[in-house]
Amino acid sequence: MSKSESPTISERDWQLDPSAAIAPQITRIMRERIIQCDLNPGDRTSESEIARHYGVSRQPVRDAFIKLSDQGLLEVLPQRGTIVTRIGYHAVMDARFVRESIEADIVRILAANPDMTLIAELRRQIEAQQSLKGKDSRGFIRLDDAFHRTLAEAASKSGVWRQIEGLKAQMDRVRYLSQTEFRVDMLIEQHRRVVSKIEAGDIAGANTAIRLHLREVLKDLPQIIETESRFFNLPEEGMPPPAKAPI
Repeated sequence: MSKSESPTISERDWQLDPSAAIAPQITRIMRERIIQCDLNPGDRTSESEIARHYGVSRQPVRDAFIKLSDQGLLEVLPQRGTIVTRIGYHAVMDARFVRESIEADIVRILAANPDMTLIAELRRQIEAQQSLKGKDSRGFIRLDDAFHRTLAEAASKSGVWRQIEGLKAQMDRVRYLSQTEFRVDMLIEQHRRVVSKIEAGDIAGANTAIRLHLREVLKDLPQIIETESRFFNLPEEGMPPPAKAPI
């Protein structure tokens, strides 16, 4: 990037704050770079390279690499360095299953006792999502995450949301790969339906609405795999048909 150019939002977010703990920042930055396809499957990196880039010691970088390896984003190969992993098909499906189960319970909690202040905030967020339609797909993904995090926090499940964030790394990689295919109108309408069901106190309806929404991104998974096969680690037995949401 030339001196006359200003950094993008991601580039600004990927700078270190020297007053804060380094290892968690390196973990977050590397995780976001992998998820957002700034680092692609097969790309090589190293503790020394990252430490030198940020002007820090290797220990916090080593700690970050361990966490990212545990999340299935990096693979440390003895004598050969560290590479960004391919997207695991089963990891994507497992993350979707866990996230769907948790968020279905979250919306049940909210629909059992509708909060009009929460409803107003969720609708404000939906309008912000609408304003990005056709302009900023990455920005929409961030707003989508904020929407789901707000649901979790409103149900007093902030700790559970942090666990979901750790689990859904591979699913998020698919979301960024598919950003050009996003049917944003449909996703926003699904958000509206979730909010309407919560507002109406319709527990069963909220359950079905959130499940349908969380499965939407996986509808395009076969096409994404076909066009971006180099990014994926596929099961030998092939892909099972997508699950259907309960009626």
